[in-house]
Amino acid sequence: MKLLALILGFGLEHIATQLLHLRELRILDGLYDFGLRLGKRAGRITAYGVVAVLIVIAVAPVVIAHLWLAQDAFGWQFAYTAFALIVVFLCLGPRDLGSEVDEYCAALDGGDVERARSVLIELSEARLREADEVDAVERAIFIQAPNRIFGVVFWFVLLGPVGAWLFRASDLFRRRAAFETIREDDESNVVILRAINHVHALLMWVPVRLAALGYALSGSFDEAWDAWRTDSAAHMSLHRRNDTLVANVGRAAMSGTLDEPANSSLAARKAMRLVTRTLFIWLTIVALMTLFGWAL
Repeated sequence: MKLLALILGFGLEHIATQLLHLRELRILDGLYDFGLRLGKRAGRITAYGVVAVLIVIAVAPVVIAHLWLAQDAFGWQFAYTAFALIVVFLCLGPRDLGSEVDEYCAALDGGDVERARSVLIELSEARLREADEVDAVERAIFIQAPNRIFGVVFWFVLLGPVGAWLFRASDLFRRRAAFETIREDDESNVVILRAINHVHALLMWVPVRLAALGYALSGSFDEAWDAWRTDSAAHMSLHRRNDTLVANVGRAAMSGTLDEPANSSLAARKAMRLVTRTLFIWLTIVALMTLFGWAL
């Protein structure tokens, strides 16, 4: 069931690009904005409590639906599979990574530098300095792949629709907190932003490392392994360690494959191909697990 839901979910992702706005799940913005207002007056411990309560509220409807539809009564298996498919489709994203990379490449190839930079800022979830644009696109792709794809797949295989929704709910809260902090240039959001970043980083810890392993297996393993072993991000926060590890391993796995500057559309496309090959490895492993009854 999980393999079928994943395959159909990825299929819907590619054929329903006109519906991508549905996966932004803006309906949760009000809940998260309420949490951010509470967090302005919260201490460090209280901030973690606020994050936990808001995520529980966001995940509760999916838990209820899961418990209701996961019964063994006649006819419910189809309903549960359809429910799982909808959850996977909504959780992948919130925007299609491949489409966003294609948009970046089309803008760059067409000479629309401003549009390309705008897409790159969206991918990077940060303001960019000119010097950053040389390698920012590869790093952004390798970092966003676990956020948008591999984290969802991992938690879906582990905990079903509830796991996928839990991961996406934490990521949406993280994105909302980061967006509001940058937009308002408001330091009062820092405490709760750190709390949600840490919670999301904990959920990302395993998917990031499995994604990095996939990058290594899909590209230049020796260079990727050397980058992993020489990781020097121990002094960073957990979420930055995750990002640094997966970006460095991904870029090292591409070593020797580029004939163009690192900020070219060719580099972006090759980075996306590495992500796609890694996803194929993941789905193959899920298929084998399903075959042996480990991921039903």
